Amino acid sequence: MAQNTNQLEVWLRGPLPVVPDLLQPVAHALLQAREEIHILMKDFPEEKLWERPAGVASPAFHLQHLTGVLDRLLTYARGQSLSLEQLDHLTAEGKHAAGISVATLVQAFHEQVEKALEQIKSTKEDTLTEPRGVGRAQIPSTVIGLLVHAAEHTTRHVGQLLVTIRILNSQA
Repeated sequence: MAQNTNQLEVWLRGPLPVVPDLLQPVAHALLQAREEIHILMKDFPEEKLWERPAGVASPAFHLQHLTGVLDRLLTYARGQSLSLEQLDHLTAEGKHAAGISVATLVQAFHEQVEKALEQIKSTKEDTLTEPRGVGRAQIPSTVIGLLVHAAEHTTRHVGQLLVTIRILNSQA
């Protein structure tokens, strides 16, 4: 019996073209997160975007953080330091500002996943164990450590966002 592959989770749809074999799980996780964010945030009420039920992080924070942390971890994986713009984004995460909407946050995450996929596609497998420093303290990691953590951290926040949204939607 044939199954519609679009109904399967991303990792069950097969290998992604041009993505190095060892990085397939990273790319699958990021694509899965992006699909889930689009579903979760479809028709989400703008007025609940900054709400923090029981003191947990708001949906807006999760969406800002998902985009920002993915950008920061990929910067470290390239062996680069964070820019002033990235540091400003980090400082702004979770702070209500004009012009922030569900659509703009979802679009920003979508675009960041695209950038991540481009970087993943261009990452050579023989560089995966190269050392990389994280943050000002240059805490030791590797290219693959940073890319895997980017996927893991993304999926963790998608899960937290899902729970927060369920709580907010139950308070209708």
